[in-house]
Amino acid sequence: MHFNVADVPQQLVNGLTLGGMYALIALGYTLVYGILLMINFAHSEMFMGGAYFGLLWLNILSKQSFFTGSAVGLVLLYAISILLAAIMTGVLGVLIERFAYRPLRHAPRLAPLISAIGVSLFLQNAVLLWVSSRSIPFPVKFPVYQYTLARDGSGSLAFTVLGASDKIVDKLGQGAHAIVQFSTLQIMIIVVTLILLFVLDTFISRTKLGKAMRATAQDRDTAGLMGVDINRIIAITFFIGPAMGGVAGIFSGMYYGNIKYNMGFIPGIKSFTAAVLGGIGNLRGAMLGGFVLGMAEALASGFISTAYKDVIAFVILILVLIFRPGGLLGESVVEKV
Repeated sequence: MHFNVADVPQQLVNGLTLGGMYALIALGYTLVYGILLMINFAHSEMFMGGAYFGLLWLNILSKQSFFTGSAVGLVLLYAISILLAAIMTGVLGVLIERFAYRPLRHAPRLAPLISAIGVSLFLQNAVLLWVSSRSIPFPVKFPVYQYTLARDGSGSLAFTVLGASDKIVDKLGQGAHAIVQFSTLQIMIIVVTLILLFVLDTFISRTKLGKAMRATAQDRDTAGLMGVDINRIIAITFFIGPAMGGVAGIFSGMYYGNIKYNMGFIPGIKSFTAAVLGGIGNLRGAMLGGFVLGMAEALASGFISTAYKDVIAFVILILVLIFRPGGLLGESVVEKV
C-alpha cells in the first residue's frame, strides 16, 4: 500500500471515467428490475453486443473518406456508429424480452432468472463461435492527446498538452512531474455519459412515456387498468437499458483497446453491484452507485493494488446488503424507475 495525496486527483479522473461506464450499464439492471422485479443477467451481454456492433459500424463507415478526412467527419463517424450500435443493441434487448422473458411473465420468479442465464450463455457462445474467440482490437481513429496539469522543474504549476509520443520532461524540463492527466478519450467518455444520463433522467421524469414507465413500475395491474399499454412500456424498457449498455461497451472497447466475447461478465457483475449500491429500481441511485463504485475501484487500484480492484466491488456489495439493503437512495426516493 502506497498512499500519496498527490495521486488522488488522477485516481478521481480515472474513477469518473470508469464510473460513467458502470452507471450506463447499471441503468439497464435497475430499469428492468423496477418494471418486472427481475434481475436480467443477460444484460452484461448487451454491453458486449454493443461493443461488437460499434466496431462493425466503425469499420464500415471509416471506409468512406468523408468520415476520416476532417474533424467534423470523425465526430460524425463516432456519433453515427454509437447511435446505430445503440439502436441494434436496443432491438436485440426487445427481441430477447419478446421471446425469452414474455412467455414466462406469469411463471414463478425463478423461471425468467434461469432464462436470463441461458440467454447470457447463448449470446456469449454465439459470438465465440460465429465471430472470434480471441480479443479483437478496437481502434480509436482520432488523435488522443493528454491534457496535463504538472509541476515543472522549478516546482511551478504548468499546463501542457502531450501527444502520443511526447514526454513531459521534453515539454517542461527535467524534474517535471504530472499531477493529473486526462485524455481526449476520457473527456469524450465522461461528457457523452453525463449527457446520456441527463437525457434519460429528463425522459423518465418529464415525459408522458416516462410517467407511464413509473406508473408501471409502481403497480403494473393498476397502470394497465388506467390505459397504459404494459407490453409496450416493457418493450421500451428493454430497448433503453440495452442501448445504454451497448454505448458503455463501445466506450470500454475504446478505453481498453480491445473487445472479447466474455468482456461483459466482470463489468456486468460490478454494474449490478452499482445498481444495488444506489438502490436497485431507482434510476438516480444506479447513476450514483456507478460513480461511487468507479471511484472506489480507482482509489483501490491506485493506493492498494490493481490486484484488489475486483475485490472492492464484492466487498461493497456485501457491506451494502448487510448494513443498507435498500441502497444509498433506496429509502429516500419512493418512486421506482
